[in-house]
Amino acid sequence: MTTPYVRPDVANLLAMLAAQPGPPLSQISPAEGRAMMLGMTQMLERPRGEIAVADLALPGGIKGRLYTPAGCSDGRVVAYYHGGGWVIGDLDTHDPLCAEIARQLGMRVVSVDYRLAPEATFPAATEDCIAATRWIAGSPAELGAAVTGIIPAGDSAGGNLAAAVTRELHGQLPAPIVAQWLIYPATDMTAAEGSMVEFAEGYLLTKDSMDWFHDHFMKGSEDKRLHPWASPLHAESLAGLPPTLVFTCGLDPLRDQGRAYAARAVQEGVRLVYREAAGQIHGCFTLRGGIPSAHDDLLGCVADLKLLLADA
Repeated sequence: MTTPYVRPDVANLLAMLAAQPGPPLSQISPAEGRAMMLGMTQMLERPRGEIAVADLALPGGIKGRLYTPAGCSDGRVVAYYHGGGWVIGDLDTHDPLCAEIARQLGMRVVSVDYRLAPEATFPAATEDCIAATRWIAGSPAELGAAVTGIIPAGDSAGGNLAAAVTRELHGQLPAPIVAQWLIYPATDMTAAEGSMVEFAEGYLLTKDSMDWFHDHFMKGSEDKRLHPWASPLHAESLAGLPPTLVFTCGLDPLRDQGRAYAARAVQEGVRLVYREAAGQIHGCFTLRGGIPSAHDDLLGCVADLKLLLADA
């Protein structure tokens, strides 16, 4: 097997992380994993920058965070579901990313702090994100202005949630879903070949970590790994979905899941833009301080999304 291309800034980060002491994610508790992710993003992510931010109370006691860029007049809102394998991650780990998305798109972003496993297992996270998106579509006063359209978006597990929310709610909301943005998404819980093997270790996200995430999230529901909320790739149909942007990374165990979802969506007539970052690792959008080239990947995705929305 040929050695895969690794960007210089990615190689530097991987070498730095490999030199750090301590057990891998798959050998620690969820609480320790959450602290590890927060610490990593605080060290390796860019600062949030200037933007209006407000904390929100969403249905069911779920917290959210609203980002409103200066001079915002666009009625569309990005509903953002953070990554972290349904077990780790929160509003703070994805705070700088959501702020940047809001500024670059000129749209409000609502980040959703859904319940995490193992305290709340499948399908709790999906149910929370569906409820939050319905709330956003109702133009609550807390958002400051009427909502004219919604873009479900998320990274990794959040990409999984965005795909499930979009399929569940498309065509059912007072403010329509106008596009979805899936960032290195988890779309197939049964994946065990291809990139899952090729990049099983050595590229930040590992196969062992994915098994750890799945075991916590699906505990008691292991027989539902093919449910369309757990594995959006295996939904009965993707036809009729709104314009879709799928972004994958060349060194990601989840790469082939994103590719497969994009390919199937195109085959079923979905308007789609697919972007893959060669030499890039999973999680790069929340590590832009440590991987400067990831910021350019983010800007490329924003440009792609603007084109999709303009053509819609």
